[in-house]
Amino acid sequence: MIRQIILSSGNKHKISEIRNILKNMPFKVVSKDDLGYEDFDVEEDGETLEANAFKKAEELHKLVKGIVIADDTGLFVDALNGAPGVYSARYAGEHVSYKENNNLLLKNLASVPIEKRTAYFKTVIAVIFEDGKKLTAEGSVKGKIAFEEKGENGFGYDPLFIVENTGKTFAEMTEEEKNKLSHRARALMSLKEMLEDLNENTGDK
Repeated sequence: MIRQIILSSGNKHKISEIRNILKNMPFKVVSKDDLGYEDFDVEEDGETLEANAFKKAEELHKLVKGIVIADDTGLFVDALNGAPGVYSARYAGEHVSYKENNNLLLKNLASVPIEKRTAYFKTVIAVIFEDGKKLTAEGSVKGKIAFEEKGENGFGYDPLFIVENTGKTFAEMTEEEKNKLSHRARALMSLKEMLEDLNENTGDK
């Protein structure tokens, strides 16, 4: 029997990324929008990525049948004492564009030299199974913040984040390249391993 995984996101970029990494698993991956919950929204007021991810997962789990996955991602910049961190999506305010967030980040780092523009992306994935069992998976990637946007792909801070040991921003990478290196990809690979272990242990292959 193919089990259903419901993503608590309407972000098409994120959904595509998750589907791609879990594509060979015995699960049908759908988004909350696919199930008619386009207006489902949760205030992300937690103090950690894990708290926000679980809050989203728990609220959606009350409404649907299946395995619920929710994630929260933050960009942590050392020179800004970890900001924007858990506020990454709304760094420049509520309901702002990626461009506005990027512009504020560049402004706040304007006088910071490249060697001190170190940062890391981190993703935490919260999973709630049909029976209420919970687990988390996480992934991170180090890099630096560029002085200007570079690249046309990706979303969010991707045009500004130069991935360690590559010399490229995420936005300069193909989707395939990014999916081998990104924080979300690493968290999803960890999740994939957990799901594979659970399948083996339950005999549900």
